[in-house]
Amino acid sequence: MTAIDISGVEKIYKGKVHALRGVDLQVHPGEVFGLLGPNGAGKSTLVKILMTVIRPTKCSGTMLGRPVGHKPTLRKVGYLPEHHQFPSYLTGAQVIDFFGAMSGVSRRERRAKTSKLLDLVGMSSWANKRVGGYSKGMRQRVGIAQTLINDPELVVLDEPTDGVDPTGRRDIRGVLDRLRAEGRAVFVNSHLLSELETISDRVAIMVQGKVHRQGTIDELTAGRRQYRITTCEPITPDTLRDAKSRVGFGVEQSAQHIIMESEDPASVQPVIDLIRSKGIAIEQIDRKRPSLEDLFMETVDQDESRGAPGAAQNTARTKKGRP
Repeated sequence: MTAIDISGVEKIYKGKVHALRGVDLQVHPGEVFGLLGPNGAGKSTLVKILMTVIRPTKCSGTMLGRPVGHKPTLRKVGYLPEHHQFPSYLTGAQVIDFFGAMSGVSRRERRAKTSKLLDLVGMSSWANKRVGGYSKGMRQRVGIAQTLINDPELVVLDEPTDGVDPTGRRDIRGVLDRLRAEGRAVFVNSHLLSELETISDRVAIMVQGKVHRQGTIDELTAGRRQYRITTCEPITPDTLRDAKSRVGFGVEQSAQHIIMESEDPASVQPVIDLIRSKGIAIEQIDRKRPSLEDLFMETVDQDESRGAPGAAQNTARTKKGRP
C-alpha cells in the first residue's frame, strides 16, 4: 500500500491565485520523502490539503489506502504544522498527552509513551516545565514527539528543523532514520536543501505549484556524474590528448585536474594508469554529481525562463503571508 498517491491536485484561491497546478507524487512506506521548493511554491498548501486543513479545488488519490480527506485515516497520521502553537501553560509532557488524547490513544498508553518520546527527542529534562519557557527549537522537538504518540503509519512534517540548532537537527535526523527503519513513511516539507539531501530517500522539487522533478538523487542526476582526478603538478596537453585517446569519451582539463564525464569507475582506470606512467603523482580522486541545490536552482531557473503563468500572483500572495 502506498502511503501517499495523489494526482492532479489543484488549489485556486478566490478564483484567481493558482497555488497548485496539477500536483502528482507518491510516497512509499519505509522511506523519507522530501518536498522542496521556494517560498510560495505551494508546499504548505499541499500539506494542508492532505491533512484536510483546507479543501482542494481538485484532488484525486489516496492516503494510506483511503481517499484523501477520509477523516478516520488521520488517526494513523502524525502531523507537525509549520507554524504550530502549543498552549504556553502546558508542560512538554502535557502537550504530548493532550495530542494523544485527541488522537484517541488510551490514558494508560499515553502515560507509557510520553516519557519515551520526550527522551527520543532529547527533552526529558524539560518534561515538567512549561512550553512558554521553551526556545523555538525545543518546541520543534516536542512537536515531533507529539506526532508519534498515536503510533502513526505516516508522519507529515512541515519545516521540522526550522529554528533548530545543529545539534537538534542531528537529533531529528536520528529520529527520522529510526522511523524509516520501523517501516513508517515520512513526508518532509522543507526549504533546507542540505537537510533534505542528507535524510531523504526520494525528493520532489515544486515550483509555482507544479512538481517538476521527482525521484532519488541518483535518478535525478543520472548521466551527469563526473570523476575528477587532482594531480600534484599541471596536466600537459600531451597527457590530456593521450587520456582522451584511451577512454574515447569526454575528458576535460582544468589546471591540475582531469575531469571525466562517466558513471563507470572502471572507465577511469586507464587514465589513472596513464598519469602514473608519466611519473605524475595523484593527490585526490573525487566522484561528483550535481547536488540537490544544483538541481533545485536549475529547476527554478528553467521555470523562470519559461515565464510560468501566475508567477506574479504567487509572489504577491507570498508577500501577503498567505499559504
